[in-house]
Amino acid sequence: MKNIQLVSAIMTTKIVKLKKDDDLERAEYLFKKHKIRHIPVVDGKSIIGMLSYTDLLRISFVDAVDDDGEIESLVYNMFTIEQVMAKNVVSVSSTASIKEVAEILTKREFHALPVVDDNELVGIVTTTDLIEFLIMRL
Repeated sequence: MKNIQLVSAIMTTKIVKLKKDDDLERAEYLFKKHKIRHIPVVDGKSIIGMLSYTDLLRISFVDAVDDDGEIESLVYNMFTIEQVMAKNVVSVSSTASIKEVAEILTKREFHALPVVDDNELVGIVTTTDLIEFLIMRL
């Protein structure tokens, strides 16, 4: 019988989070500071959405990005995190297998999944986590 590897072995547990009342400038700051592409949005310990860096780029309009690729903060004042985040979040439990997670990421064309146990955000797993896992096994 194969040894089933759980997502808890590869997920990130030091989660960078946003609250729905945070602003988009804070979101951009966190994306850049931590060099990440996805941030769960929480209400207390429960996840209510996911914000990706691509979501910020989508609302920034071509004219709002300067020569350095910086997004103008003017645009951020037009939207809230709740308006921009993905609300119908697909999540997995920490006992999901790495294979199950890989299948969801592939079929749904996601790049990150929140890991939720008992309605509490406990981690996040990304395509990068999966690639690093594969590299270590090869």
